[in-house]
Amino acid sequence: MPSPLETLHRVFGYSSFRGPQAEIVDHLIGGGDALVLMPTGGGKSLCYQIPSLLRQGVGVVVSPLIALMQDQVDALLQAGVRAAFLNSSQDFATASEIERRLRSDELDLIYVAPERLLTDRFLALMDHLQERNRLALFAIDEAHCVSQWGHDFRPEYIQLSALHQRYPTVPRIALTATADQLTRQEIIARLSLDAARVFISSFDRPNIRYTVVERDNPRRQLLDFLARHRGVAGIVYCLSRKKVDETADWLNEQGIAALPYHAGLDTAVRQNHQQRFLREDGIVMVATIAFGMGIDKPDVRFVAHLDLPKSLEAYYQETGRAGRDGEPAEAWMTYGLNDVVIHRMRIEESVAGDEQKRVERGKLDALLAWCETAACRRALLLRYFSEEAKPCGNCDTCLEPPELWDGTVAAQKAMSAALRTGQRFGAGHLIDILRGKATEKVRQFGHGELPTFGAGTDLDEAGWRSVFRQLLAAGLLHADAQAYGGLRLTDAARPVLKGETTLSLRKQASRVRGGGRQRVHESALATRRSGAEAPMAEADAPLFEALRAWRADLAREQGVPAYVILHDKSLRELATRRPASLSGLLDVPGIGQAKADRYGEALLRILT
Repeated sequence: MPSPLETLHRVFGYSSFRGPQAEIVDHLIGGGDALVLMPTGGGKSLCYQIPSLLRQGVGVVVSPLIALMQDQVDALLQAGVRAAFLNSSQDFATASEIERRLRSDELDLIYVAPERLLTDRFLALMDHLQERNRLALFAIDEAHCVSQWGHDFRPEYIQLSALHQRYPTVPRIALTATADQLTRQEIIARLSLDAARVFISSFDRPNIRYTVVERDNPRRQLLDFLARHRGVAGIVYCLSRKKVDETADWLNEQGIAALPYHAGLDTAVRQNHQQRFLREDGIVMVATIAFGMGIDKPDVRFVAHLDLPKSLEAYYQETGRAGRDGEPAEAWMTYGLNDVVIHRMRIEESVAGDEQKRVERGKLDALLAWCETAACRRALLLRYFSEEAKPCGNCDTCLEPPELWDGTVAAQKAMSAALRTGQRFGAGHLIDILRGKATEKVRQFGHGELPTFGAGTDLDEAGWRSVFRQLLAAGLLHADAQAYGGLRLTDAARPVLKGETTLSLRKQASRVRGGGRQRVHESALATRRSGAEAPMAEADAPLFEALRAWRADLAREQGVPAYVILHDKSLRELATRRPASLSGLLDVPGIGQAKADRYGEALLRILT
């Protein structure tokens, strides 16, 4: 039997494993169970693909997204792996032929949705394979879907514990890019992985630059951001379907190729938009969180959030779709006071039990603390996943450190205004009182007579909104769902209100056109983007573009995404190294024997 390293090079074109991949592969080949936590783009798939090729029988991969199985299988077929998928998109004849191939030992890997896996028909098929010792392993991808408190909960995932009960001798590997300690424990318990080895890679994605801007004019801010990313693929996340549709329409009016994606669209439209995003260059997908899990597109250059996600896990998962190829990418988000109020009210108004609400509050608090931090964003994000890190030099707080100020008096004024108005009003009304604005509402309730009326003229409206946002994020105020978002003081507010402790706040960021932070010089960014690929030599660029054009023609001809043929990184290596023989092609990362046999002559004609 060939070694895992030989298989890695021959099939996938890589000369070495990364991080714990080799140890995971060996453990699985030896029949052990594993829980693997590895960042998006870290090479999770190889951890089960290589054991599936080296163990006897077929590897069964449980994947929650029907629409993405095709591309995963296409990529394996390009590498010469006998792979197929089974899902509800196929007609009876197609599914029957795949089942025949499965029974006849003609497949190395089969991708299947959890709903299909648990049907009597498929279980009977697996029983038949197991009787002949032809089940190599089970791989449960996106394993965080088992968590009832997670952002991608799938009820059918809980039933996957049946695999261990029915096939106790078949090794299982559960994989996810996102899981805090609570979610890890839930995955282990619900999938009966108590005896599994847990492999945790670094969660760091050093090529992604993190930026949060105070919301001012979000569309203008987004347009300013996108001006740095013209003609590249990216994702813009919005909280509501309506906002997705409106933002996509507006971006198209600005000359940016944008497509909407949300659960309210017709299935055929969603599938068409997803396929266009995966297979065309330069598409911006504007989406709710219905889009993205399992996206394999390596050249997504940015992920932007126009609304606050639900948690740091959700944020990490969503932003992790950028820069899977290791080249520079950006995670950008606008964030405002209304985000905090809406999310807190949604938690309180939900029908969830008290324990789940407690967990969700904790997750939201962690996200808000991350948004308001003056420290390194990357270090705080990694610390949330129990990983220590030094300041990264590749996030907004490192590149342009925010100033702090003693906000104790301002906080006391804000909280006093909330108390004196009965803790029944939102930030907008309280700011009017503090700034001495005699609005109709202020006059109606007689709040112009309060001692706090006009006590805050030293700050403008944006400054006060920043104060209230930080008080909410710090847990000194909370939005009362019963009082339609009225701000109430918490127990933690009392020491500040009584002057027993001081409070440091972030100074409101200076504003430029579009309301964002002062932009860091591009030259500084270029030199501080750790983990990114070195820029290509100018002399190699025309050859790189010729290779991209060849790949694009081939992708259209085959009806597959361009990246399943060769990644941009492989094309860059080809343009730089310019190999002159088939054996030289095999030294280029990403080119295995099957691709060298299939495309070698065409590549050599372009290169020589």
